Amino acid sequence: MLPTPPQIIVVDDDQAVRRSLQLLLRGHGYRVKAYADATAVSNDPDAPDAALLVTDYRLPDDDGFHVLRSMRDRGWAGSALLITGYGTDGLRSDASAAGFAAVLDKPIRPNLLLGAARAAVQRAAP
Repeated sequence: MLPTPPQIIVVDDDQAVRRSLQLLLRGHGYRVKAYADATAVSNDPDAPDAALLVTDYRLPDDDGFHVLRSMRDRGWAGSALLITGYGTDGLRSDASAAGFAAVLDKPIRPNLLLGAARAAVQRAAP
């Protein structure tokens, strides 16, 4: 029996970005659950089962930092990537301090996302 592929959560309010990340990650063997806002992730009882969180910095109801804190508060110990169209040195520093493994600038370069996802999933593996 083949092992179950790692699950990745994607949170982005831009439907086109969310869908393209879903398709890219699924095309590389990951299971993907995608959400348009922080509330939807918080309401999913299965969200803490994910190996990786990929969240946008700016969301309509919160921000990516809160999404990560919320997941941690629920006992989640996976890795997280922050994606943003507003990347600055200060944001990168704050993201690192908050526990994000990497910050990726939009538009997302597929090779950078896939490499970061692979590394993050390997770190999260038992």
